[in-house]
Amino acid sequence: MGFFDSHAHYNDEKFDEDREELIEELHKSGITKLINAGYSLESSKKALEIAKKYAWMYIISGISPNDISDTEIELEKQLKELDEFVNYEKDTRKIVAIGEIGLDYYWNVDNKGLQKIAFIKQIELANKYNLPIVIHTREAVMDTIQMLKENEPLKKGVFHCCPLNRELVREALKLGFYISFAGPVTFKNSKNANEIVDMVPLDRILIETDSPYLSPEPNRGKRNDSRNVKFIAQKIANVKQMALEEIANITYKNACNIFEI
Repeated sequence: MGFFDSHAHYNDEKFDEDREELIEELHKSGITKLINAGYSLESSKKALEIAKKYAWMYIISGISPNDISDTEIELEKQLKELDEFVNYEKDTRKIVAIGEIGLDYYWNVDNKGLQKIAFIKQIELANKYNLPIVIHTREAVMDTIQMLKENEPLKKGVFHCCPLNRELVREALKLGFYISFAGPVTFKNSKNANEIVDMVPLDRILIETDSPYLSPEPNRGKRNDSRNVKFIAQKIANVKQMALEEIANITYKNACNIFEI
């Protein structure tokens, strides 16, 4: 039984001391596919540097709403450099989506206009390179959905670490997106987790760790890594009343489908 962790950050400094040893251990423990996620140009380059060492690892490249520049001129420069990076590296077939991108009104409320520009421009970039998108959204449900309706991603994509919000999940599914569940779905205080999991058809579910963040129960509070993806899969299996191996296989296939691996 193999698992596909569809979103992790092994480019994060929290892995600097033991990154290579840990990644080797992950693979031995059954994590046989993994997406190393960028959130800025620098982190995307780091993600790719790591992923090139492993045939089973891929990356997403983008500028998150928490990493955009403070002015439109500087943002345009960021996006131009991102375009050049994706174009230069496209033949490696390691970049499988543009992300993580989107809107975040939890950390940033003063630059909503710039966030929206960055989101639109990166949807256009994904369409240019025939790639799906990976969405980060926080406290911005309605704006995120509205922008996706007005700026269609041709290859659709994934709501990463999807907020457990009924309206968001309902609309995301209507738009053809996949829903990726992470550690919060296992938290004891996630009161509507079972309902949200039950809302998502089996052919639209992904699993992720968002390592090194958001460790699931029973390891909540510790540094997260991809071995914990099995706890998320087990939660889904419990809700769907299925075997863990079935969920592992289904989510593996779904990730391969959306990322064309």
